[in-house]
Amino acid sequence: MSSHELLFAKVRDDFPMLQKKIHGHPFVYLDNAATSLKPMVVIDAITNFYKHEYGTVHRAVYETCVVAGDKYQKARRTAARFLNAKSEDEIIFTKGTTEGVNLVAHSFGKAFIREGDEILITEMEHHSNIVPWQMCAEERGAILKVVPFFDNGELDLEAFQSLLSERTKIVALCHISNALGTINPIQEIVKLARSVGAKVFVDGAQSAPHLEIDVQALDVDFYAFSGHKTVGPTGIGVLYGKHELLQAMPPYQGGGDMIETVTFEKTTYNTVPLKFEAGTPMVAQVIGLGAALDYLLTLGKEKIHAWENELLDRLWSRIHEIPQVKVLGTNKERGALVTFTVDGVHPLDIATLLDLQGIAIRTGHLCTQPIMRHFGLEGGVSRASLSFYNTKSEIDFFADSLTKAIKQLK
Repeated sequence: MSSHELLFAKVRDDFPMLQKKIHGHPFVYLDNAATSLKPMVVIDAITNFYKHEYGTVHRAVYETCVVAGDKYQKARRTAARFLNAKSEDEIIFTKGTTEGVNLVAHSFGKAFIREGDEILITEMEHHSNIVPWQMCAEERGAILKVVPFFDNGELDLEAFQSLLSERTKIVALCHISNALGTINPIQEIVKLARSVGAKVFVDGAQSAPHLEIDVQALDVDFYAFSGHKTVGPTGIGVLYGKHELLQAMPPYQGGGDMIETVTFEKTTYNTVPLKFEAGTPMVAQVIGLGAALDYLLTLGKEKIHAWENELLDRLWSRIHEIPQVKVLGTNKERGALVTFTVDGVHPLDIATLLDLQGIAIRTGHLCTQPIMRHFGLEGGVSRASLSFYNTKSEIDFFADSLTKAIKQLK
């Protein structure tokens, strides 16, 4: 066993769901691109808060409220460290990546996008990074342009350059495609966007759990990710934004905590980031997220990435041994997932037979209908996606079970 294999074999004990049996079989969880399993350290952090430390934040001076406030701010500092943000004030807590996209599309759009301006997205985006920009373009009278990708899953950078213009205000794209696995060249894209003065928003839902992220080195203007994909709770996410941009953008929602003074004549707003966090904060979720990010940082993002690459190599080779399987996205720079179709077999039938063996995969259009149309796949696809707590033996069991399922269904 490699050193990474030994390390991450021990990590499996941290995840109670991995001790579960499905239909009498060990649980093999290969739907990590949708959501991740939770380690006990996260579960304990949330439980301990509700049992022993419960209180809201920013509103009182009694002891549990102060403790909750300290932990809440510690989680913000941890998120800043996780992304290598310049300041914790550049970290906004959201409900998830989707709310992060909507916040930027609404507030950046209101501040900076005018009629006739242009917004660039790509053909490989998740619906959550398409629809908010469509809404923004419609509201602001802007033009939405779409950068295509090649059949191997790589973004067409020549087309990207040709679509850029002096009217381009923002480029919004995923770091890793949740369907193709493509890792987009963010630094190169930022450099091209800067040549026309455009800002860059990155959907980091698929990259934050797997890659070491440095928003300062990437020089992105906005970066969003979800807690539930990074071994944290549901209902919580992070939006990073450059401080000067956040200061210039109007609030996304109104309510408590985001105000400085309120009169019937006029309201003045709080400072960044509280200006964007209206209402009673999601304290338990934030504390759970802080525990999750600490956990990942302690394991080491470099080690996680290295081990997941080993797992991906195994998955890639095993799935290509099955002649009926066709893989979407064959580019070399890719995240730890494989999306595939099987000639003459519906994805739902495959998933059902795999579930009977205790194996969880994702099927459907993966919230990427434009990608499905690109390949003419109206019936959907299957996807196996990995995390550091997966093993090579699980991948072998999946490949063997998939082969058997195909024989049963053909």
